[in-house]
Amino acid sequence: MTSQATGTTTASARLFAEACELLPGGVSSPARAFKSVGGTPRFIASGSGAYVTDVDGNRYVDYVLSFGPHILGHAPAAVLRAIGESAAAGVSFGAPTVHELELAREINRMMPSLELVRFVNSGTEAVMSALRLARAFTGRDLIVKFEGHYHGHADTMLARAGSAVATLSQPDSPGVPASAAAQTIVVPFNDADSVRQVFSEQGERIAALIVEPVAGNMGVVLPAPGFLQMLRTVTREHGALLIFDEVMSGFRVHLAGAQALYGVTPDLTTLGKVIGGGLPVGAYGGRREIMSMVAPSGPVYQAGTMSGNPVAMAAGRAVLDALRTPDAWHRIARSTERLAHGLRAAAKSAGIEVQVPTAGTMLSVYFSATPVTDWTTAAATSSSRFAPFFHSMLEQGVYLPPSPYEAWFVSSAHDDEAIDATVRAAATAFRLAR
Repeated sequence: MTSQATGTTTASARLFAEACELLPGGVSSPARAFKSVGGTPRFIASGSGAYVTDVDGNRYVDYVLSFGPHILGHAPAAVLRAIGESAAAGVSFGAPTVHELELAREINRMMPSLELVRFVNSGTEAVMSALRLARAFTGRDLIVKFEGHYHGHADTMLARAGSAVATLSQPDSPGVPASAAAQTIVVPFNDADSVRQVFSEQGERIAALIVEPVAGNMGVVLPAPGFLQMLRTVTREHGALLIFDEVMSGFRVHLAGAQALYGVTPDLTTLGKVIGGGLPVGAYGGRREIMSMVAPSGPVYQAGTMSGNPVAMAAGRAVLDALRTPDAWHRIARSTERLAHGLRAAAKSAGIEVQVPTAGTMLSVYFSATPVTDWTTAAATSSSRFAPFFHSMLEQGVYLPPSPYEAWFVSSAHDDEAIDATVRAAATAFRLAR
């Protein structure tokens, strides 16, 4: 990356070149790379409110927000205070602390279906643990998931669909044993007939169905009316567990998660992101009779040296406390709708057809004339238009997820000024993407 004004190589470009010598692809997670859009990732030096600043001093309105956790924006005072006070007392003990108890109590208050909660260190770990628990509780092996839904990088979740709906799946990454992927059945999202067929043919072998109730990892894709309710009915009829992966949707699509928004109670729920205030965290929880099987109460082993880390617990508690203040969450949702309305208007003015679905405090922009309902329709959108759109927005001071299939996130710090600046930038970017 070279500065157009001076012809000099930027600090981000120099750092990225060095990182490529030490880190695979120069990053610690593929989502941070610019592989889908081209160019060089920006190295971020700081964040404050709705903005991040890179090592070259460029300031951006940020809609990545660490891929979701920063629902209060970057470096909110209440979270920094909680982190500082907790860290000053000790960053880790390998023993229970009041912070995990308080956060568990708050999660239970907001999501009553989580009667018992176990804290872990990532969403992947939460899903992996929930699936093990589901298999132990039901005495079955198979898992059903949906195409385009991401549940972390555990082997059984890196699976792609086989040649027919009810077939077992194939590995979606080198290094994943075929035997691991074969424990997972992948079906299209929002396809009730496919779900019913799978359970009709394999129901007695299925331990659980796991779903992002609002998909966020192929962009924001909403469940069809009645779809989640159908999943609850089918799993219950066949004695399988229903697992809601709310790592992304939890506290973002509704203050009490997608399960409250759609009125569907899962057996188990996985959480992450928001409940750590930007620090590494995950959790899984659900019905008491199921969670009581987790060690040391029961025989299903799961452990973690850093699980329930007091600093992360304190940060998460500060976030949830702030969200529960009157109208706090709804203000963010209204800002999200305001942004979506502005983006739709800017695209229309530029003569380009887009879909801008929203879910609470999340949204996506698809270059498509028709609604996106599943992975097939998401993949059929004009992703080639996203790269010029992305880079135009970046050059104008708006930092977006570097992929057409990632959700955008809005925070309480995104005020009218930030949103108006974003819409003005989009008006230019949409014209370049035609």
